[in-house]
Amino acid sequence: MPMSCSRRGLLLASGGAALSLGPIGAPAGAAPGGRGVKATGGGADDVFATVRARWRTLLLGEGFRPTAEPFRAKLAGLGATAARHAARMAPTGTSLWPDAVWAAPVPGSESDASAASAAIRTSFRRLYTMAEAFAQPGTGVTGDDALADAVIAGLDHLYARVYHEHQAPFGNWYDWQIGSPQALLDTAVLLYDRLTADRIAAWCRAVDTFVPDTAVARYTGTSTGANRVDLCRVLAVRGVLERRDDKVALAARAVAPVLPYVTEGDGLYADGSIVQHTYVPYTGTYGAVLLDGLAKLFALLADSPWQITDPNRANVFHAVEAAFAPFLHNGLCMDGVSGRAVARGQVPGSPLGQTDDHTRGHVLMAAIVALGRSADAEANRRWRSLVKGWIRRATPSRSPVTDQRLSVAHLALLHEVLDDGRVTAAEQPCDSRVFPAMDRAVHRRPGWVASVSMCSRRIAYYEHGNGENLHGWHTGAGMLYWWGRDFADEQYSDRFWPTVDPYRLPGTTVSAKRLADGEGGPWGAARPDTDFAGGTGDGTFTVLGQHLKGLSSTLEAHKSWFLLDDAVVCLGSAVTARDGTAIETVVENRHLGAEGTNTFTVDGRAQPSAPPWSATLSGARWAHLAGHGGYVFPAFPGSATLRARREERTGAWHDINTATGSPTRFSSRFLTLWFDHGTAPVDEGYAYVLLPGASARRTAAWAATLRHRLRYVAARDVHGIRVPHLGLTAAVFFAAGRCGRLTADGPACVLVRERRDGTAVVCVGDPTRTRTDLTVTWHRPVRGIVSRPGTVVAASTGAALRLIFAGLSRAAGVTQRITVRLG
Repeated sequence: MPMSCSRRGLLLASGGAALSLGPIGAPAGAAPGGRGVKATGGGADDVFATVRARWRTLLLGEGFRPTAEPFRAKLAGLGATAARHAARMAPTGTSLWPDAVWAAPVPGSESDASAASAAIRTSFRRLYTMAEAFAQPGTGVTGDDALADAVIAGLDHLYARVYHEHQAPFGNWYDWQIGSPQALLDTAVLLYDRLTADRIAAWCRAVDTFVPDTAVARYTGTSTGANRVDLCRVLAVRGVLERRDDKVALAARAVAPVLPYVTEGDGLYADGSIVQHTYVPYTGTYGAVLLDGLAKLFALLADSPWQITDPNRANVFHAVEAAFAPFLHNGLCMDGVSGRAVARGQVPGSPLGQTDDHTRGHVLMAAIVALGRSADAEANRRWRSLVKGWIRRATPSRSPVTDQRLSVAHLALLHEVLDDGRVTAAEQPCDSRVFPAMDRAVHRRPGWVASVSMCSRRIAYYEHGNGENLHGWHTGAGMLYWWGRDFADEQYSDRFWPTVDPYRLPGTTVSAKRLADGEGGPWGAARPDTDFAGGTGDGTFTVLGQHLKGLSSTLEAHKSWFLLDDAVVCLGSAVTARDGTAIETVVENRHLGAEGTNTFTVDGRAQPSAPPWSATLSGARWAHLAGHGGYVFPAFPGSATLRARREERTGAWHDINTATGSPTRFSSRFLTLWFDHGTAPVDEGYAYVLLPGASARRTAAWAATLRHRLRYVAARDVHGIRVPHLGLTAAVFFAAGRCGRLTADGPACVLVRERRDGTAVVCVGDPTRTRTDLTVTWHRPVRGIVSRPGTVVAASTGAALRLIFAGLSRAAGVTQRITVRLG
């Protein structure tokens, strides 16, 4: 499957801005969708000139003071970078810069071809940087004629040598259809007043060759989701540049297939999931491109003959709070929905630091502010409040409003919200959500946030491609991420991905069998042949289950998570494998930074604080890691052995990203806890409780009162808990069975919460998303049903509540919620 190349450059260099331009009049004598409007004056020309000026503002930003920080430093850095690019230009027949050569690839060498096409994209991106430095104030090269001339000469050279209408594309499709034409067209907009009509026409002919109208004729292949929005952006700006009504109208029409909810493949789902490359959760990267691109297109074409008025625009506005906000925490965007982008760290020679979950989150925040300009006033107010809350809670050293990796336009948007005294910062929300279409869940409490990543026949173990994320093998094997309200925001940032043991990711059950770089195939090709992954919840608490099959392994396991008010209860059973290598369930692998010596306490006794250290913790009841949280270990039948290790690990970004990762090696420290199931386990299991942010005293108290706080079951095919003080009962049925007062006639997740008003909420989900009918019984006196979904085709009350569901597969795993009156 052909896929996109890295989007980091596109995201960070492009920007959105609040527009102060008024409505645009219709072109004289032209109807939307007409052919070939090439006005040279009058109304039509005014429309194109106004829209072109609007795009320029979207690229450059507005409302900022170039002499105030962080803009002064950002603009100065932009100017310095542009000057370096200009000084190093050395045109040859196969390059514009010596380090970006597009020499004819060796026949049959796809990697060489991709590197060559990437060099073209890189060249266009550098020319755009130079043009932006020319157009922005305060860069030191603002309005520099020689710099502008160099940019135009560079564009001419690329057109003459490689990006022209007679060239056959090679390498990565993205470089020809999105990366290069976007940079080319944006550069032309910034330098428009210096360009001849012949030059613009020639460059547009080249763009038409690689991005013909047929590129958006069908909603399939590389023309879906974020890629489709990018293609529409190319068509729209190309049309504006040459005053082609038909091109702009096509771009506006071609956005339409992106806007409706999808039920499979790429796109936005009604449950808030965002998938790209068919099988990969991608809220944080492709989703960000989609949101940023739509925000720009909505703004660009507003009040024009090409305005996007499709009623499905409402789905995009709804996605801000349903799809994007749940995965943003204190300004960072969670890695579990960022695909192979987690491997895009430090790039050799970059003066701006590394790209990570923080920068991805900052880009998303700016896109949300930009989209707010096209939304209704109340939605805009809420979104700005969310953004201000994320800014206020962000780690000072990684503040969104000082992130030098953002474009000037993005920084301007964030500062606009920060400086707006009418905007009140939203508090951290308290909710719990399952995203069935992408096998993900997020649980947000006032003091901490957690997220679980699973995989199934529908969702890949992981994605690698273009040399990125080569060791992401087990990120879908139940990885449990968590952050504190005001701590641990750097947990998966900084040095985590290049130095963490990829066979011991927190929350996962894995085989220690050695895997090859990119094991399983690129672009999300590797998926288990299981359907059970997902859960249900009432919006406050969640229960999740996963039938795990290991990547390139004989490993199988049943895993579950119960996400509560102050804890995550983790249960496992049916852990079985014949690999002949160690099988482990990783309780934790906490990143302590380059020199971390956080005190680790087991049953009240402090352990050595300097690496290397390891121990077997037989009989341990609880443990605590200072500055992070606690862990409680209920008694569990079986032979799994709890082990601990404190170690320092060394790695480089190039180890997991051979395309752009820096080869510089560095070290970081980790504290790891895991259950050792042996090399040939049969129906082994585990149980532990994670207490994010808990003190050692609270952890000890939890362990001492565990019997009163929590009752649990972890049989082979049924996991369940009862939490008396919450009135909560929840169970995961991997097969038909009974768990306390709950029974199910097949695979299901069930959560019941009894409330003080004499009612109870019963939540049922089908994690397999394959069942057409399901019967669930709660053996508890019930007087009547207050409300129920249409999927309940029969119900009986009295001594027990019996519910018969139909059509669950059509509900795509979404929670079925029933409210009852207790007897």
